[in-house]
Amino acid sequence: MRIINGSVFVGEGFVERDVFVAEGRFVGEAARAEGGQTVDAAGCYVIPGLVDLHFHGSAGADISDGDLAGLHRMGAYEASRGVTAMCPATMTLPEDVLMRAAQAAAAYEPAADEAALVGINMEGPFISPSKVGAQNPDYVRNPSAEEFRRLQEAAGGLFKLVDIAPEEPGAEEFIREMANEVRISLAHTCTDYDTAARAFELGARQLTHLYNAMDPMHHRKPGPIPAAVEHGEVTAEIIADGVHIHPAMVRLAFQLFGDNRMILISDTLRAAGLEDGTYDLGGQDVTVRGPVATIDNGALAGSVSDLMRCLTVAVRDMGIPLASAVKAASANPARALGLDAERGAIEAGKVADAVLLDKETLDVRAVVLRGELLA
Repeated sequence: MRIINGSVFVGEGFVERDVFVAEGRFVGEAARAEGGQTVDAAGCYVIPGLVDLHFHGSAGADISDGDLAGLHRMGAYEASRGVTAMCPATMTLPEDVLMRAAQAAAAYEPAADEAALVGINMEGPFISPSKVGAQNPDYVRNPSAEEFRRLQEAAGGLFKLVDIAPEEPGAEEFIREMANEVRISLAHTCTDYDTAARAFELGARQLTHLYNAMDPMHHRKPGPIPAAVEHGEVTAEIIADGVHIHPAMVRLAFQLFGDNRMILISDTLRAAGLEDGTYDLGGQDVTVRGPVATIDNGALAGSVSDLMRCLTVAVRDMGIPLASAVKAASANPARALGLDAERGAIEAGKVADAVLLDKETLDVRAVVLRGELLA
């Protein structure tokens, strides 16, 4: 395959050049095969396939269902939207339910039109009972390395992230023991600055959906956000759907962390790609009206805007430079998941996932998935 006439993302910006693909990988011009398909990208940006490391579901399915067929529906929907690698997030649920989700994920093999499942994000149950958000408080429990390892074994090593509230009993011990086995993210937490800073010193490396389900910054009680900013290896997820966070705060986050440490996430529910209505999230009803999803108490319950939609909103409505947004939705999450040798950039040797975006509207014009043009 040869992609011609496009403006190709090269890490910090865009250049006019052709892209070559052979046997499902990007290759240099010298290694390109003769013949093959030519894709005309005139009027388009050519960006890497997106990597969503925090979403729960889409197309009527949720990873916590433990349903292999549902994962395939998710994979097809995500790929159609240019999200070519997915790391869906489980919820705060009983261990047996999480076990079924882990086993289903381990059994997933993508069809030709489906995103790769490159990991699982264990968002619950090791969170604060005082900051559950849309998680089910009945199943919140203290961090347990033993439980995590049982689930990791069932998943065949797919758990790439685990979220904890560092102020809860057992959290510090969990970070000490597990930081070399899985990426630890602070989430759904009442932590103060000192406790968060200590968690990052011990090996936590991420902040889950920045601003949401954590204490805000205050000049006498700084909370976890400044602690994360000060630790240069820590990345921050952010939901740029136009509902969860004011545009000024999204811009501030990119200024504080820099675009090398920001990760755009969607945090979508099973309702993504479907009509308004009532849907299930971790055993709780969620009402979706337009771009807003809430549980019965009015709390926001994730998003219905997929990652490509969040990228578009970040650029068009929030003033985030396109190059920064692309980096935050591709290279940065790939690096956080330990997959940057394989994904997140249009570079020779990496999996040939690419998206053609209309330069005027940022609409998806075409998706190349593992070297094949999606119909």
